Amino acid sequence: MTARQLPLALGHRPALGQADFVVAAGNKDAVAWLDRWPAWPASALVIHGPAGCGKSHLVAVWRARSEARSLDAATLDDDTVARLVEGRGHLALDAADAGLADAGEAGETALFHLYNTVKARGDTLLLTARTPPARWRLGLRDLASRLAALPAIAVAQPDDALMAAVLAKLFADRQLAVDRRVIDYLATHMERSFGAARRLVEALDREALARRRPVTRPLAAELLERLGTQSPG
Repeated sequence: MTARQLPLALGHRPALGQADFVVAAGNKDAVAWLDRWPAWPASALVIHGPAGCGKSHLVAVWRARSEARSLDAATLDDDTVARLVEGRGHLALDAADAGLADAGEAGETALFHLYNTVKARGDTLLLTARTPPARWRLGLRDLASRLAALPAIAVAQPDDALMAAVLAKLFADRQLAVDRRVIDYLATHMERSFGAARRLVEALDREALARRRPVTRPLAAELLERLGTQSPG
């Protein structure tokens, strides 16, 4: 059966009431793989990339479609796996590499059993991480080999064009008319993450309303400095 494509309107991807997910060169491969679900070539998929690149947002989109349950890798243990085995369902494991580092040997053993269970019952597992599984420091060799064999799709850090598109969408959602030159200035000077973009637009909206003035470049520069959301570069 051909998988239905997730709805895509004007380049923006809705995600559980959050700002639309903007599809761009740095994330289009991951989006395409999620669109292929459930026709993945393996029982699990890994999406990896730097902090703030939109991995968690992609997980939210996939969970809305697949009705998957979300798991915390840091608290993963045999008891959790035992409860999951009782019923079927797709699963999402966000920040899997960091979580496994916290969970240690017990977490690795639990994930090994969980992966085997998911595969045996025909469900799917989506994992996100900062780096591909081949670079994770895993002590359990059987788990390491299974994860390293999975499709691992990279999501790149947002570039200027993507940050500008996200900012424009966030301003439009708030019915704020902002000059394109101000948006371009923000995109090239702010921290490169979607979370930072949302916080910055919210702050600019509040400040402009309080001062009864439009969002201008001087106001944008002031807020960037005050919030500490400037790009380290």
